[in-house]
Amino acid sequence: MQKKELHIVSFDNPFPPNYGGAIEVFYKIKALHEIGYAIYLHCFVNSVPEQSPELDAIVSEVYFYKNSHNPFYFFSKTPFSVLSRNNRELLNNLKKNNAPILYEGLKTAYCFEDNLLKNRVKVIRLHNLEQDYFKGIALSENNLIKKALYFLESKKYESYEKKLQHFDKVLALSRFENDYVNSRFHNSSYIPVFHGNEKVEIIEGFGKYAFYHGDLRTSDNRKVVKYLIEVFKNLDYKLVIASGSKEKMVRRLIGNAPNIEFVFLKDFEMLKQLLGEAHINLILSFQRSGTKLKLLNSLFRSRFCIINENIIDDEIVSDFCIKTDSKEKLISRINFLKSQPYLDGEKKKAVLEEYLNDRTNAQILSGILESLNR
Repeated sequence: MQKKELHIVSFDNPFPPNYGGAIEVFYKIKALHEIGYAIYLHCFVNSVPEQSPELDAIVSEVYFYKNSHNPFYFFSKTPFSVLSRNNRELLNNLKKNNAPILYEGLKTAYCFEDNLLKNRVKVIRLHNLEQDYFKGIALSENNLIKKALYFLESKKYESYEKKLQHFDKVLALSRFENDYVNSRFHNSSYIPVFHGNEKVEIIEGFGKYAFYHGDLRTSDNRKVVKYLIEVFKNLDYKLVIASGSKEKMVRRLIGNAPNIEFVFLKDFEMLKQLLGEAHINLILSFQRSGTKLKLLNSLFRSRFCIINENIIDDEIVSDFCIKTDSKEKLISRINFLKSQPYLDGEKKKAVLEEYLNDRTNAQILSGILESLNR
């Protein structure tokens, strides 16, 4: 049997898998390793780690490349987040064998059209429509300089997006993005997000609080936290906000509200405990960008999930959620659900453990690669 090999070019070190993009990359690598792939992993990082034993256990080779932060890149027509990941050493390492190349987002794709890679199979995992992603960040950002730079990056990606047509396959992680790419370039397939959860925990009955967690270094998440604090200051129900960042900001916003608590999130084990004790999970976003991985953790490990339309557009998954599109509806749903026992654990388990199975979706990805490599 011929050995299956794959280069993966990642925008960041996927370990630890402690935010959405890193989670998607890490558990994709893990699932591909489990079905027999030899992975050659290439990571762009701000600082090169001295050791990477967790990655070494699931890849054949791992290479790290330092991001460049040359300020003159801002004056280029190419997006800054692409130019900052331009590295000749990457090209040399990709040439060491003829394995297919999977680029994790347009941010990593600077060299993909180089003549040295002319006859290689090249696919791209589309983590976002980057122009929409950066526009969303700009709209949520309060710092005027950052806001302007994010808007500029968004405009650059509007043009750079045409590069997608030159990949052998685009792999979208939302149905909206899959339809968008196919309407323009006709080369996309939908594969659900890789997330690392294997079993749905049957947690029914009542939890103790409403729960929000997220990386508050992201402007959209900070905007959601401010919104939820204002909502819960007028509700008779407990809200727990958990994050590993921006503790002072959140505590200042909470003030003396007796029903709102901030918890500093130390690790995933702590997150699992908080999810297990939550009754209502609040997964909201003010910008549309792929599938929010925090929803999948909540579905696999907790009870009710309230979402808005920006979180996920896969109806098989969203059917297990309660949807809201206004502050009034959000308040109404919280007030209703706080007195309702959760009873959908078995039904959720029967559907999600098969549909959102990382190994199954790795086999689908493998089938696409094999069809392109013939």
